[in-house]
Amino acid sequence: MTDRLFLGIDGGGTTSRARLTDAAGARLGEGLAGSSNLNLGIAPAADAILTATRAALADAGLPETALSRITAGFGLAGANVGALHDALLAHPFPFAGVALASDAATACLGAHGGTAGAILVIGTGSQGQILTDAGEEKAIGGWGFELSDGGSGARLGQQAIRTAILAYDGLAAASPFTDALLARFGGTPAGAAVWGKTATPRDYGAFVPLLLDHATVGDPVATALLADGAAEVAGLLYRLVDLGAEKIALMGGLARVYPPLLPDDLTARLVRPQGDAMDGALILARRKAAV
Repeated sequence: MTDRLFLGIDGGGTTSRARLTDAAGARLGEGLAGSSNLNLGIAPAADAILTATRAALADAGLPETALSRITAGFGLAGANVGALHDALLAHPFPFAGVALASDAATACLGAHGGTAGAILVIGTGSQGQILTDAGEEKAIGGWGFELSDGGSGARLGQQAIRTAILAYDGLAAASPFTDALLARFGGTPAGAAVWGKTATPRDYGAFVPLLLDHATVGDPVATALLADGAAEVAGLLYRLVDLGAEKIALMGGLARVYPPLLPDDLTARLVRPQGDAMDGALILARRKAAV
């Protein structure tokens, strides 16, 4: 047992983060890699997981032969889709054992130390998760920014470029923000139209810093888009409350952006996370080892 290692992977739409611990829970090393969003393919996700893992091993000063001592827990975007979940578990990883859940599920485990509570992850995508005292889990959202993921970076970015194009055509109000956004494509929608054919959630999310900068100085279009995102986030939070959530932790890259824009009755339920999604993935790995 003392030779056993535990690995937690948090794989979102932008990066994959790995954390390696020993049997006593002491942190040994961490690593980073690209996206392991299962919606973008099983093989790329597996490659990113192994790249992040090898970086964590190197950070810990351990050889690659230690892979066989690892029980791993993965919290990955897209793992709430049954076919993708099963396909990833069928991949021949070199670990002693693998447990898999959505990145929202592992974030919830980490945020509340494995106890009951709820979270809303708002990053490149968004998804809510609630864990009850009875151990029941319920997820909302997380179906991809094209259909779901309200308030997420990808959703904000998609709406931003769409609004900028409408403004160019005279179908919506222009502003310094829409001008700055289109300037990235030569000032017209032509380049954006070509770019959009292959754009990923991460690509759309890359517009968010520009949007936030302009919203900070009162740009009307950027401010309106951010308010729309906040309304979507509020809707997700109210649904978690309907499902029984008494305490909710906001997590992800946009977690600090939205609280000032939310109603007081929602901010009263917000709590600071106890841990992060990698901590939750490690809880998943330890439960796997216990079984």
